[in-house]
Amino acid sequence: PPSQMAGERRGPAATRARVLAPLLLLTCCVRCAAAGGGPSNIILILADDQDVHLGGMFTVTPLCCPSRSSVLTGRYPHNHEVRNNSLSGNCSSAAWQQGPEASAFPVFLGKQKYQTFFAGKYLNQYGKKDVGHVPPGWDQWHALVRRVQILRMLYYNYTLSVNGKEEKHGDVYEADYLTDLITNRSLHFLDDRSPQHPFFLMLAPPAPHSPWTAAPQYEKQFADVKAPRDGSFDKAGKDKHWLLRQPVNPMPESSLNFLDSAYRKRWQTLLSVDDMVEALVQKLDSIKELNNTYVFYTSDNGYHTGQFSLPIDKRQLYEFDIRVPLMVRGPGIKPKQTLQAPVLNIDLAPTILDISGTNLSSVNVDGQSFLPLMAPSLRNGTARPFFLVEYTGEGHQTSDPSCPKLGPGLSQCFPDCVCEDAFNNTYACVRTLERQHDLQYCEFADSESFVEVYNLTSDPHQLENIVKKVDPAVLQAMNQRLIKLQSCQGDSCRVGN
Repeated sequence: PPSQMAGERRGPAATRARVLAPLLLLTCCVRCAAAGGGPSNIILILADDQDVHLGGMFTVTPLCCPSRSSVLTGRYPHNHEVRNNSLSGNCSSAAWQQGPEASAFPVFLGKQKYQTFFAGKYLNQYGKKDVGHVPPGWDQWHALVRRVQILRMLYYNYTLSVNGKEEKHGDVYEADYLTDLITNRSLHFLDDRSPQHPFFLMLAPPAPHSPWTAAPQYEKQFADVKAPRDGSFDKAGKDKHWLLRQPVNPMPESSLNFLDSAYRKRWQTLLSVDDMVEALVQKLDSIKELNNTYVFYTSDNGYHTGQFSLPIDKRQLYEFDIRVPLMVRGPGIKPKQTLQAPVLNIDLAPTILDISGTNLSSVNVDGQSFLPLMAPSLRNGTARPFFLVEYTGEGHQTSDPSCPKLGPGLSQCFPDCVCEDAFNNTYACVRTLERQHDLQYCEFADSESFVEVYNLTSDPHQLENIVKKVDPAVLQAMNQRLIKLQSCQGDSCRVGN
């Protein structure tokens, strides 16, 4: 547990440290479960749009709904068939509910007698047609419901499905602020649980997703913080897909001010997530379950704030959008270690099921358990040398009012005609992560058949597309590897590529 309570921290350095507190809480003070004890408890905290520059985990698709679907199923998007955040893209659709959702990992936890609890954002389109739908495998269900102006209703004035019944909320901080509500209800669940069976909690706070509404006590924090100006920040998208060549470069002062404000507000919202982590760890300690509980902290996708002069969003193939935090503590894990092996969000489901004692050969997943990497004393395993990243772009059939000159097919456009997505922002990448090679090869499904290739060993910020400089034999090998991954299922996604 932390040495100080949240309210006791003061000063800029201490305040900045609070954003990093999940790292400290989740990697320190790790002890093994008592010998002969029952199955370990598990907590998964899934933030929304939290990026990371170094370390962490890869998401196999840089957008909320398909990424969360991959977390729940352990499958690549081409296998769970959720392509983007729309109903037409299969987000929380009837097909999803009747297919992949019915075999998501919570179903298997129920078979292992786990007490399960969910609170927060589930899938973007959840509840749009049926608030009463509670996915199988959950004993307690407190999920954010899709509404017309959902971006304005993430922190206040939202609707929940509470075990299938509609529950509307207002704008009173003490009663309605969503991050704190998730925390409080999870603590009540832990108090009311049966000590005879293990528990699993999945907490999905809205932070740091827009509109970045901070709790009142944190609204003035980080007054001097600005978006980092390093790496690819405000660099021209030279030799990249056409969408990356649209932004004005360099960005005007008004855009920089907007980015700095957004960056600060994102940090402010995360302070309440920090409080959540602290409260959970203290509760686990008080009920004497801390030493027998795995706690995972991660995010659904990354985020950019000014990289390649893109304003704010995700959806792109670059490190800032596909890298997310991953911090874990629990039995058998040594403290203060950083593992370099590539881990994907499709690995969360098999890892959680591995911890629960589920026979993984009975589960249809593309990912693999990374419990052997974290706790080699408990499991043997190997790291993958390469993996797939895939995304299906979203667009509108008519021209965006913000950008009529570019015609139809675009979405997420800003007033200065910078658009973050398009129908032909559809791509698939193979990433090779070996000692000798750290390469990314991407193909776009567009009229140009555009290709981007990066050597991240020499160019970690992906500034130079080296497709015209790479040995053609290497390009051919990467292309063939990509083709196999795009059609892989189960074992073939892990071996023999």
